[in-house]
Amino acid sequence: MLKKLFAGLTLAASAAGFGLAAHAGYPERPIQAVIPWGAGGATDNVMRSLSPYVEKELGGKLILSNRPGGTAVIGTSYVLGQQPNGYTLLLGAENPQLYPVLGLAQFDYGALHPINLIGQNVAVIATHADSPYNSMADLLAAARANPGTLRMGGAGAGALPSTVHAMINAVGELKVREVTFGGDGPGITALMGKHIDFMPLSLAAAKELIRTGKLKALAVVNAEEIPELPGVEPISKALPAIAEYLPWGPFWGVWVHKDTPEDIKQKLTAAYARAVASPEFQTFLKNYGAKSLNLSGDEASQYLQRWQSVTAWSMYKAKAVATSPDTLGIARP
Repeated sequence: MLKKLFAGLTLAASAAGFGLAAHAGYPERPIQAVIPWGAGGATDNVMRSLSPYVEKELGGKLILSNRPGGTAVIGTSYVLGQQPNGYTLLLGAENPQLYPVLGLAQFDYGALHPINLIGQNVAVIATHADSPYNSMADLLAAARANPGTLRMGGAGAGALPSTVHAMINAVGELKVREVTFGGDGPGITALMGKHIDFMPLSLAAAKELIRTGKLKALAVVNAEEIPELPGVEPISKALPAIAEYLPWGPFWGVWVHKDTPEDIKQKLTAAYARAVASPEFQTFLKNYGAKSLNLSGDEASQYLQRWQSVTAWSMYKAKAVATSPDTLGIARP
């Protein structure tokens, strides 16, 4: 009996050892890293800045490819459809957490495994340098005087601009025409070309352009001023009631297919954790106006659930969505 028990334990230990060693050579070929947004936007810039440090830690090559469209549904769906072998990553942002409530898709980030939540940012309402508007109050007054005529840059339902717009409409009124782009990069180009009047953007995407005077900041989507944009008023000055939705902001992260082998998940998680924590990338985030998160495992899952709860319920209250989040199992914040 003892002999059989010992043999069983030996086999179990061997199996466990084999499991850990099964993909010891990973990555043995380049890894496809899908960015579901256009080139030049905040997500694209963050991921392209981080990737060299990840390659160094992982000992492999990342091939970054942009697959924009459908508020990141196209790129996210592509990753979900690939083999769960660790050779396809999703380098995304917050948007999939709103897919079910918006009816864009039946999945959210629960369908994927979070490797790392890299960082978060605040949003800023920006206009072009020659705009007649100098504050959020100016913009709201113009929209009230001519409802439906101002052109707001957007990136699709559930993207940062539409979410910020919904929060504003929950406590006030901002009737505009939304012009949709494949991400904040193309939207910024249109804004600087005066093809649109304003656009809610992540600070990461707009900070340097605001600093150099190529864009003008009307307000930060925050309850107080932020050090990165001194002198730019918080949106709560023009809309005090919006404070109940704050703080709020976009975030970036890396995901892999849920069925990816555990040892590969662990290797990716460790590599990304070290890369995000590197002094060089931390300096990049700070200069970019972003806050480091560097979350994985249960901490990442809890962050995702809270963000989904706060955002989905605020959009429902704003009547930006018709589906009550509780029917989708999204608890109240």
